[in-house]
Amino acid sequence: MIHVIAGLIALYVIWRLVWPLKWPAAARMLLSALLLLAAEHHLITRNFFGTMASPEVPGPVIMALGWAFGALLLLAVFLLAADAAGLALSAFSRSRGRAVLSCTRLRAGLAAAAAVLSAVGVWQAVRVPDVKTIEVALPGLPRAYDGFRIAHLTDLHASRLLQADWMQAVVARTNALAPDLTLITGDLVDGTPEARANDVLPLRDLRAPHGVVAIPGNHEYYAEYVGWLQAFQKLGLRMLLNEHMTLERDGQPLVLAGITDSAASRVGQPLPDIDAAMAGVPPSASVILLSHRPVGAARHAQAGASLQLSGHTHGGQILGLHLLTQLANEGYVSGMYQVGGMQLYVSNGAGLWPGFPIRLGRPSEITQIVLRAGPPA
Repeated sequence: MIHVIAGLIALYVIWRLVWPLKWPAAARMLLSALLLLAAEHHLITRNFFGTMASPEVPGPVIMALGWAFGALLLLAVFLLAADAAGLALSAFSRSRGRAVLSCTRLRAGLAAAAAVLSAVGVWQAVRVPDVKTIEVALPGLPRAYDGFRIAHLTDLHASRLLQADWMQAVVARTNALAPDLTLITGDLVDGTPEARANDVLPLRDLRAPHGVVAIPGNHEYYAEYVGWLQAFQKLGLRMLLNEHMTLERDGQPLVLAGITDSAASRVGQPLPDIDAAMAGVPPSASVILLSHRPVGAARHAQAGASLQLSGHTHGGQILGLHLLTQLANEGYVSGMYQVGGMQLYVSNGAGLWPGFPIRLGRPSEITQIVLRAGPPA
């Protein structure tokens, strides 16, 4: 479906920008072909260079393709807005409306703006994320955990775009926080364990007194899921798969629960099961739930989770267009939400899928969460 939509977007841009140009037909056909190639580059990489989830081409090529695809999408949005404005203006002044709809300089300016913004977006996507610190007060949290610091990583997406040096920088910045606990909420990788062996190796250097705990995201199921579970365990990650574990600090407990991802259905693996993850947890316990996707938060709150940590959305990646991502995720896209008696934090993520390496107004992040003991529930 994505290929059909991308093709239609390219055809719209060709219709509104390319064909009105007073260029030779051959030049317009060449530019049209390049726009169609940019729109359908996922189809090409999927069939000839790896997979759609993990294009196995050099990083600079991925960035160039991402820039072209991003510029195409932004240009389509700009042209659509200009056309809507022109049609609306036509209702009051037909001549002025036509002037807007046929203005070559306006369309050229929009194309230039889209190209520049897309370049900025690629740079924002591949930079090492900054640290974002938030405080979270949990009702009934044992006093021993007041001030407890958690490093939350999600959507690392190790790939040919975000390679070992980027991952090492993220690990170093995370360790510099000296967290008590490090949590990773899925989408660590794109590609097979063999292809990403060196790129994920820095994860073994993550350090926290209470350990490094992780869950899978949807991308882990796209290539050799069982092999990735084994690889993560060798890297020292404690995987929570529809189960929970209990931390102890000064003799007081804090429960960590984790669920799998709905993409497990692709490979016959266990689907997310909040009831199994919470089985045996005392009703009075403070529970931090790891769920890659923010969807299902209301059900998780009913099951007894106090705080849910999620990713998956990448914050929507582009300000404005993030509203589409929000609609697809039950209204959750970025930041803190109150869901019943549970708090939900959706991180923008540290990395992103190499098939769309653009961020504009939705910055990547390494999240530092400082727990505070709130009043009793």
